[in-house]
Amino acid sequence: MRAQRPDIWLSVSVTTRAPRPGEVNGREYHFVNDAVFDAMVARGELLEWATFDGKKYGTPKAPVAAQTAAGGATLLEIDIEGARQVRRTVPGALLVFLAPPSREELARRLTGRGTEPPDVIARRLEVARQEIEAGREFDITLVNTSVKDVCRQLVTLMTA
Repeated sequence: MRAQRPDIWLSVSVTTRAPRPGEVNGREYHFVNDAVFDAMVARGELLEWATFDGKKYGTPKAPVAAQTAAGGATLLEIDIEGARQVRRTVPGALLVFLAPPSREELARRLTGRGTEPPDVIARRLEVARQEIEAGREFDITLVNTSVKDVCRQLVTLMTA
């Protein structure tokens, strides 16, 4: 999506998990330790945050505020709890739920990545089941049948 529309800004989240092979600090995530993350929460520097599988994830507030103040299209890649926090604190935010085509396809995708052990995949699938049920809390649901198609749909929504 960013290759087609570099004007759409994607927020880079903060996380306490370790980088996966090929991930670069500041590109996929800002990788920090628990103390740094907790200090950011205490200072009110995160727009939203949540814990998943013992690791913390959050969206830095200042870059999002600067981007939206400049009138730019802003995309946050967040979980259900983060979306609920954004719903409470950012009136007018458009919440889009990306749903898998099926639970079987989601399991295939998670397994195919080869980045997590089976127990983590099982937990992710259980969380996904709960998230799919919560999808009705969002303004729009897009079914992620292909990256190209869902990116096109997101661009249309964000630039309409």
